[in-house]
Amino acid sequence: METESEPYVRLASLRQLHEVMADMNTARSLADTLQTVANGVTQALGYELACVNLVRPDGDLVVAAFSGNQAAESLITGRVGSRESWERRLSMGETWGDLVFIPHTEGWILDDDDVPQWYTDGPAPRFEDEWHPSDRLFAPMYTPNVKGGQCGELIGVLSVDRPRNGRRPGAWGREALQMYAFQAAIAISNARLRANMQRALVRLEREQQALRASEESFRQAFEYAPSGMAIAEMGGDQHGRILRTNDALCRLLGRPASAMRRYAFSDLVHPEDIGTLLRTSAEGGRAELRLGRRDGTYVWVSLRNSVVADAADGPRFLLTHVEDIEDRKRRELQLAHRASHDSLTGLPNSAELRSRLSSRLCQRSAHAGALETMDAAFGHPAFDANGHGFDFRSGGAEAYDTFDHHVHTAAPEGERDDGTKGLAVLFCDLDGFKSINDRFGHNAGDAVLIEVARRLSQCVRDGDTVARLGGDEFVILADGLGKADAADLAVRLRNEIIQPIRAEGRAVRVGASFGIGWAHCGMTADEVLKSADERMYVEKRSRPKQHRRAG
Repeated sequence: METESEPYVRLASLRQLHEVMADMNTARSLADTLQTVANGVTQALGYELACVNLVRPDGDLVVAAFSGNQAAESLITGRVGSRESWERRLSMGETWGDLVFIPHTEGWILDDDDVPQWYTDGPAPRFEDEWHPSDRLFAPMYTPNVKGGQCGELIGVLSVDRPRNGRRPGAWGREALQMYAFQAAIAISNARLRANMQRALVRLEREQQALRASEESFRQAFEYAPSGMAIAEMGGDQHGRILRTNDALCRLLGRPASAMRRYAFSDLVHPEDIGTLLRTSAEGGRAELRLGRRDGTYVWVSLRNSVVADAADGPRFLLTHVEDIEDRKRRELQLAHRASHDSLTGLPNSAELRSRLSSRLCQRSAHAGALETMDAAFGHPAFDANGHGFDFRSGGAEAYDTFDHHVHTAAPEGERDDGTKGLAVLFCDLDGFKSINDRFGHNAGDAVLIEVARRLSQCVRDGDTVARLGGDEFVILADGLGKADAADLAVRLRNEIIQPIRAEGRAVRVGASFGIGWAHCGMTADEVLKSADERMYVEKRSRPKQHRRAG
């Protein structure tokens, strides 16, 4: 650098300064930029030593680059000075624009602080503007202020020492150092931005690689899962529409993937299970239901739903795992059937009969306390003969159903058919069955029971119940019959039973006695069966013995 007393600066010096600034902005990394900044001070600005102190995220300043002395570089590079000590330095001494100059007469108080320093030896100044070895000159570097101010946030400090001409910098030297610090701040900010962008790009690439790997893992897990998998839409006009299925689900339902995309699960589910599906789809979770195959049959499956949510839009997709449970469900149904049906004839057993009968009957006594309270409060009968209560709160006798909308079962009264339709209970006892067991063995007896069960089932309507109560006793529940209808049914059933039965290679006959009882609310199932049983014995005793026997 030329001396300050000269009226001009050589073009070569300006060119060198320009080249250094260009190098700062073309460095490949932040570390290269910092070192270029330090080197530029010693190469173009005429100082023998230069140090770049960079502000760390915690606010302290670290020696990030050094130029001019390898011994000093190895000693202080990487060392840290506290932000407090640096702020003290930048508030002392003389201010030359943005520069801070601390003469040796004041700087001695800084010798023991924690800022890394390099001490140089030399003779004392002989004249006023001569550089003293203990003089300090700092050029703060600030981020460019986007709002148009002179400076922004402090990002570092340039420390320079030992001007080559041995004199304190004049006006041009100060201006040059200040401009250099400004350009260095821009270069460092840009280098940091590039470094952050590079790190972000690297992180983004890693995340994308991880995402691609995750998507590939999901795709393979989805496609090659041994059980069915599906992805369906949530919300909007296409709610529930299947977007994607795997091979296992397509094989399970016998439908190609292209066809599956035309459906929602609600299109495939058994009509009786649609409520279960809707609850499961809305809440996620697990359900067991039936899905339709292409051939029109249904298969029992277990659905496990997981809602896939988007941070911005909320629930977006429904991931559904479909497991074939047909075999397990078949076993469960078989066990349930065995528990409720007779193992020999396949008819409902005694427990199932009582359950079906009880479901039709309500017990008046269960509501007696509440009704009697109403009776006492209003001074009127609280219920009528049909089990209906009366609401007197409005001043009138408005009838209401005290049994949760239960349809009360009534029974015909008297010996004549009064037109009332009720639930007929036909108690059937086989006549002559014991002699078949005794003469031909239990296998023949079992064959007779099986055939009787078949004939009874064929003679009743859909919805009627034929049950085996035990031994050679059967019970038929037939709803909506009058007295004459029930009597006609008993005759038809008896005529079917007395036809010859093939058992163990021979034709045998049995007779049948029927008792007709009527179920109505207020009775228990056992009371109804006992009533029909008693009527059967009355009917059996009223018939001549020869008409009851068979062989």
